[in-house]
Amino acid sequence: MLEGVMLLWFVLTAAALLFVAVDIRTTPESPVLKWGFVLVTAYTGVVGAFLYVLGCREPLPGLHERYVAARWRQTLGSTMHCVAGDGVGIIAGAALSSVFGLAGLAEIILEYVLGFAFGWAIFQALFMRDMAGGSYLRALSSTFISELLSMNLLMAGMVPTVMALKSRIASATDPTTPHFWFVMSIGLLVGFIFAYPMNWWLVAYHLKHGMMTVRPGGGRRARHPRRSRLPSCYTAHGHGQRRCSVAAGAGHDLAFVLGIGGRRGDRVPVAGCMSEETQPASRQRA
Repeated sequence: MLEGVMLLWFVLTAAALLFVAVDIRTTPESPVLKWGFVLVTAYTGVVGAFLYVLGCREPLPGLHERYVAARWRQTLGSTMHCVAGDGVGIIAGAALSSVFGLAGLAEIILEYVLGFAFGWAIFQALFMRDMAGGSYLRALSSTFISELLSMNLLMAGMVPTVMALKSRIASATDPTTPHFWFVMSIGLLVGFIFAYPMNWWLVAYHLKHGMMTVRPGGGRRARHPRRSRLPSCYTAHGHGQRRCSVAAGAGHDLAFVLGIGGRRGDRVPVAGCMSEETQPASRQRA
C-alpha cells in the first residue's frame, strides 16, 4: 500500500515540477521567488504546483501586479520563500544525520542549524540584499528576527510529523531510499502549513516581503537617496501615489507604475516597474 502511494506521489511530483519549472519562466515574478516555487514544488509535489497556479501565475497579460496584491498571496510568497530556503538546509541536515548516525535531539539540532543558516544567510540576506541597499551585513541583521520566527513555526510542524513517520517506516532514515524523500516531503508540507500564519503576521507588520512583479524593460536603474543598489525599477517608500500604484512586498521598497490603481490613499501593495521617462515630475527632479 505504502509503495503504491509513494510511486503515485513521485510520478505526480515529477509532472508538477516539470510544469512549474517551464511555466514560471514567463511569469513576471522575482528570480528568488521563482526558485522558491520550483523548490517547494519539488518538496510538496502537486500541492506546490497548485499554489503556484492559484497564487502567482499571471492569469492574463499585465495583471500580475493586481493578482498578487491580495494579502493571502503576499503571505504565500513569503512562506514559499521561507520553506524553499529552510528546506534545503533541513534535508541536508537529515541526510548528514543518517551518515553520521545522529538521531533524536542531535538530529533535530543539526537540521535546525543548517535550515536556519541556509534560509537566513542565502535565501533571505544574500538573495534579497538589494532591499537593504546592497549591504549583505545589513540584510543579515534586518532579516534575522523574521527568519527566526518563520523557522520556528516550520520546525514546530515538521519535526513531530517526520519523527512519527520515521518511527513507523524504518527505512525512512536512509537518504538512499524513496521512503526518506517521501517522509521529508510530507514533513515540509506540514511545516509549510504551520509557517503560513506566522508569515501572515510578518507581512502584515512589514517584517517580510511578499510577492513581487519584475518585468523586463522596466527602465534603467534609478538612484534612491536611501539605497545604493536596486532592482531594475524605480523604487521609493510610501503608499498610494496619485495616478500610480504601489509595488512589491509589503513594507519594503515600493515601485510605482502608471495605469494601475491610481486613487489617492490606495494602500494595496501591487508590483511593477516604470521607466524614468514616465516617473512623476517630482520624482524626476529628485
